[in-house]
Amino acid sequence: MQADKGTYKFQRMSTLAERIKSARNHAKLTQKALAQKVGVEQPVISQLETGKNLQSAHLPKIAHVCGVNAIWLSENTGPMIGATSTESNVGEARQPVESYRYPVISWVAAGAWAEAIEPYPAGFSDRYEFSEYDSKGAAFWLEVKGDSMTSPVGQSITEGTLILVDTEAEAAPGKLVIAKLPESNEATFKKLVNDGGKLFLKPLNPGYPIEPFDEHCRIVGVVVRALQKF
Repeated sequence: MQADKGTYKFQRMSTLAERIKSARNHAKLTQKALAQKVGVEQPVISQLETGKNLQSAHLPKIAHVCGVNAIWLSENTGPMIGATSTESNVGEARQPVESYRYPVISWVAAGAWAEAIEPYPAGFSDRYEFSEYDSKGAAFWLEVKGDSMTSPVGQSITEGTLILVDTEAEAAPGKLVIAKLPESNEATFKKLVNDGGKLFLKPLNPGYPIEPFDEHCRIVGVVVRALQKF
């Protein structure tokens, strides 16, 4: 019993670097193999496992690739690979709900993303939210400002809603997108529409004007989730 308590204490007190290494070993991957699957260079994994790199941007992908819980990996909370039923020693293992951790950033930072800044530099964000969505590329949350996307009918995104932006999702007409206009330092949230072969950025609120989308505009990413805060 004493040994079990000691083991539990070690797991609770383990560092992020140790958990990353444990996750990689659980998946039976080398540092190089894990790096390839995550989409980074091998030195990044090495630095994470030695504590020389504390960036958390890659943790959701590492957790997904290694088959471990993202919350355990990032926060050392809960089991490493999901919970099992306590009703029987031979009960079926419950299917863990995958969860991915993304930073909440400012609209100015989102606009700067269009200028090809490095994803998640040091000090990029001190606030994070989770989602079951597994992003195709780097992703982040934005808190909606104003009522330009609030519609009296149909689809409506109200002020204060958190929206998750995937920078690698396909920005096709009909999608809600985050764009960078040439005359603004901030990003803007609109619906990408095609009218007569030309692209426009359309607010859901009919009280706001539609803006043309030309070669000077840049798509930052596609909105893939919305989280209303109460």
